[in-house]
Amino acid sequence: MARMKFICDSERCIECNGCVTACKAEHEVPWGVNRRRVVTLNDGVPGEKSISVACMHCSDAPCMSVCPVDCFYRTDEGVVLHDKDVCIGCGYCSYACPFGAPQFPTNGTFGLRGKMDKCTFCAGGPEANGSEAEYEKYGRNRLAEGKLPACAEMCSTKALIGGDGDVVADIFRTRVLTRGKGSEVWGWGTAYGKPVAGAAAPAQPKATKS
Repeated sequence: MARMKFICDSERCIECNGCVTACKAEHEVPWGVNRRRVVTLNDGVPGEKSISVACMHCSDAPCMSVCPVDCFYRTDEGVVLHDKDVCIGCGYCSYACPFGAPQFPTNGTFGLRGKMDKCTFCAGGPEANGSEAEYEKYGRNRLAEGKLPACAEMCSTKALIGGDGDVVADIFRTRVLTRGKGSEVWGWGTAYGKPVAGAAAPAQPKATKS
């Protein structure tokens, strides 16, 4: 059985926020809740990097460990989901998650937060696959339709990859081995191909006299 994982290639992410928009549009995510967001490190400094962040569906998820009502569960594909009918909105998962994945629709007085919401890897929830109840609470179940998460499919540079962890790891490994490092990543050679050894240099146009 495949174990679903995300990975974001910081060398390809251009901070377009297409993944964020795709997620909100696909699942009609409530206002004020962002299941996915783009974080830029060293913003404005040469060499800045951006990565798309959401629930990473950890193998040993800290949110599952701290939830006092055990509303979290893990599917056979390794996707960490939660049951909103069980959630009490205590916020413990929000404090435990290193990625800030758990989101709450409100921030009212006396700790009134509402039911927690987070990335589902487009796998829905405990309700029947494709049901109206599932869509209203968790959004569209794309995995049940044989599709990958909308955020990964809509990434214009394919910086964000989602799917079988082994396949995702192979793709990223191949990228790292073939693209080099530093200026080689997005340099002239990447865009137009590296010069072939022994090939003649292209002729330069001669200036003409007026």
